[in-house]
Amino acid sequence: MTASRKPLEAPPPRMAPLARLPVFLALAGKRVVLVGDGQAVDWKRELLEAVGANVQRYAVNEWMPGDLRGAAIAVGGFDDDAAAHEFCAAARAAGVPVNVIDKPAYCDFAFGAIVNRSPLVIGISTDGAAPVFAQAIRAKLEALLPNGFAGWAAAAARWRDAVRESGLSFAGRRNFWQKFTAHAVAHPDATPRDGDFDRFIADVKGLGSAVEHGSVTLVGAGPGDPELLTLRAVRALQAADVILFDDLVSCDVLDFARREAKKMLVGKTGFGPSCKQDDINALMVSLARQGKRVVRLKGGDPLIFGRATEEIEACEAAGLAVEIVPGITAAQGAAARLGIPLTGRAQSRRLQYVTGHARDGQLPGDIDWRALADPSTTTAIYMPAKTLEALVARAIAEGLDPQTPALAISRATRPDQAQVAASIADLPARLAEARLPGPMLVMMGRVMAVRTQPNAAGADAPAAQQMVMA
Repeated sequence: MTASRKPLEAPPPRMAPLARLPVFLALAGKRVVLVGDGQAVDWKRELLEAVGANVQRYAVNEWMPGDLRGAAIAVGGFDDDAAAHEFCAAARAAGVPVNVIDKPAYCDFAFGAIVNRSPLVIGISTDGAAPVFAQAIRAKLEALLPNGFAGWAAAAARWRDAVRESGLSFAGRRNFWQKFTAHAVAHPDATPRDGDFDRFIADVKGLGSAVEHGSVTLVGAGPGDPELLTLRAVRALQAADVILFDDLVSCDVLDFARREAKKMLVGKTGFGPSCKQDDINALMVSLARQGKRVVRLKGGDPLIFGRATEEIEACEAAGLAVEIVPGITAAQGAAARLGIPLTGRAQSRRLQYVTGHARDGQLPGDIDWRALADPSTTTAIYMPAKTLEALVARAIAEGLDPQTPALAISRATRPDQAQVAASIADLPARLAEARLPGPMLVMMGRVMAVRTQPNAAGADAPAAQQMVMA
């Protein structure tokens, strides 16, 4: 029997240390003191005037401490450290945040590189360590962000009051902005029109009371590497109010979630304490009925040995909308990391996924042993840690070639991924010696031969491909 546990709210992760706090100042109509000459100071003046600041500029030898009183910020360009120190000290004595260009020791704030789609503005800072690097990142973001986003951001500013006064509930207003965002991202270069506003409002009102209902999204987190998340999965995580996640979900994947989202561990792990499926279903339905956007985050793909059937049925019985976002499953991730095709014209015409244990933790009684023994099939066996020896013995007795190449992969796609390669007959013994940490997957078939030959992964192979060879 597997011990049970209750769903547990995960404490929010602490923010990693920041070199600078990114803050966007409203300087329109406020007095800013700018001291110095030269191209860098000219650029700062252009930047400050672009936000509507009242810039008072002085030459290096003209400013006086009294000029700083009441200023919103002070910016200076000084070649001499003594002059920079004097300016910085005077500004701080007057309680004015100060920036001395290219002298981080005399800066209370930094400007950074800017991507301008105003009112959408992105600031990039390396804390003065590598301005060229910041500019390179800015250039990449400039290429990624359509210029039309500026128009949609401006439309959001124009429409915000109208949305608030539309009579929509909080959930309705949130739904409006979801529709707005989806349309803006899909049509960035279209000009926002009042007709768009009217259509979004009508769409939300057309939902009636259903807009007050929450939703459930089953999301595949992939095998571990967060870069294997789909864009749709990232959008779901960033829109979630509550995330119910399993033990096997990588912490790096949760970093993509909205920081305000409540994250709850509903541990499902093989042969260890696990939350009961009925408890997970009840919690998921209860949260969605409260109007929450619930993401049920599962390792790999939710439709492959992820108990999606029970969760979908529970939601449908409660009248809740369910969306499914597929993920890369462990067999695909591991094969890609190792450079192994799962099918091949000459080696394998079929791919099959098999679970290594039944609900009681024992070897399933309904395995198709003939299919398992088919030499032209690639087989991925999920969760086989406790039953592999029995499975292999029965499969060989049913006709599986004992020399079939096989791989056991632990923590697929993660930095600490490890593999054991052997014939299927020898694999259980090799695993007993290697003691790989879970979660583990076993793949077997002729396509595995490329990674089970003696020189398939030598000293020059990447760390992720190093193996324990049979």
